[in-house]
Amino acid sequence: MEQDQEKAPAHEAIDVLPHADIYNEDGVVRASFLSQIGAAIADRDVLALKADVGRLHQSELGDLLEALLPEQRRALVDLLGNDFDFSALTEVDDAIRAEIVDHLPNDQIADAVKDLDSDDAVYILEDMDEEDRQEILSKLPFTERIRLKRALDYPEETAGRRMQTEFVAVPPFWTVGQTIDYLRDDTDLPDRFSEIFVIDPTFKLLGAVYLDQILRTKRSTKIEDIKHETRHAIPATMDQEEAAREFEQYDLLSAAVVDDNERLVGVLTIDDVVDVIQQEAEEDLMRMGGVGDEELSDTVLATSRSRVPWLAVNLLTAFLAASVIGLFDQTIQKIVALAVLMPIVAGMGGNAGSQTMTVTVRALATREIDIYNAWRIIRREMGVGMINGIVFAILIGLVATFWFENKNIGGIIAAAMVINMFAAALAGILIPLLLDKVGADPAVASSVFVTAVTDCVGFFAFLGLATWWFG
Repeated sequence: MEQDQEKAPAHEAIDVLPHADIYNEDGVVRASFLSQIGAAIADRDVLALKADVGRLHQSELGDLLEALLPEQRRALVDLLGNDFDFSALTEVDDAIRAEIVDHLPNDQIADAVKDLDSDDAVYILEDMDEEDRQEILSKLPFTERIRLKRALDYPEETAGRRMQTEFVAVPPFWTVGQTIDYLRDDTDLPDRFSEIFVIDPTFKLLGAVYLDQILRTKRSTKIEDIKHETRHAIPATMDQEEAAREFEQYDLLSAAVVDDNERLVGVLTIDDVVDVIQQEAEEDLMRMGGVGDEELSDTVLATSRSRVPWLAVNLLTAFLAASVIGLFDQTIQKIVALAVLMPIVAGMGGNAGSQTMTVTVRALATREIDIYNAWRIIRREMGVGMINGIVFAILIGLVATFWFENKNIGGIIAAAMVINMFAAALAGILIPLLLDKVGADPAVASSVFVTAVTDCVGFFAFLGLATWWFG
């Protein structure tokens, strides 16, 4: 195949940078390194690419792939051939991974998947078309195929999808000496592991032994005498975010994953959990902005489609706020100052509501707020809203009084500011709580409704008070 053909360099290779030096001071891949790789790709200089790219960690290769142009990515993968590190595809966003996988023949993907950890292999296979996925699985050895199929059968974003199916398990009647000999002699063990699981003949999980405990115990001691109970075994169907919370709460490095019958089916490790935490945090942040699962590499049309739904909802709430303003059009015509000042009331309320909403959504995501402490937090936010409302009411009231030389205008906007800041605090905490209660995602829907409340209440309070005061 063409990608396996190596040729002499067409240009004099630039000295290879130490891996830490591929990034600039801002943590971005250096332009000089990108130019170096781009030149090697253009010259089809396989030897230079293997020297420059082959030394990179999978995360560094992932950053390089994201920095290259699409045609350069595909050419790089083709030129490296079997030397391309497929684990780097777990470090790039979904769109780039799909682009590269779709470009490659299934035979090459199958050969690469054989050498990957099962969790990395699942990460690559889970987004592929069913037909391509089955074809790749059919080319794998029987044992590997069964392991991957079992992981892929679990729902997305569960511990079963993120687990490694490679683990070390021994029976309880083995001695420490037998276990050590097994670890030394078996060549099919995971590359890295921190504990050994203890199982019965049906693979039911009985406990675990840490490696340091093995090293400190005499060879004649039985495993069942030193094993500890795995109190934090994770069900394979548990949501990955819940599993990550278990790691955080109990400071775990790894955890057994069990099926409904408490049989050991895999292990979840801290490196996978760190990825889950980052992924979930990014998802929550994106959803709060109403952009869903958008990636920077998405096309213009895909990005537009992902943003349209919540922009449409925003448009409807904007019409609702406009209708409130329309109720007081005659008052605005009489007092032009109202038109100048009313965006201040709504804007301040919107910002205050967003602050409270962000804190509430995070508390819901981390389970820091529940039925027992919800009322205490609601009271706190009400107090914060009232105090901030009074502080900014005094400030904006004085400014408006001197600006328009009318103390009535100053008093009206001050009163409206207190009302809207208080309403913003209530909306910022109650709306996420209510959405969570009915099963909706507070991170997705809260911002639209909080903004609608602060706009409508702000406009109604300010214009309503002005209409009442000035008759």
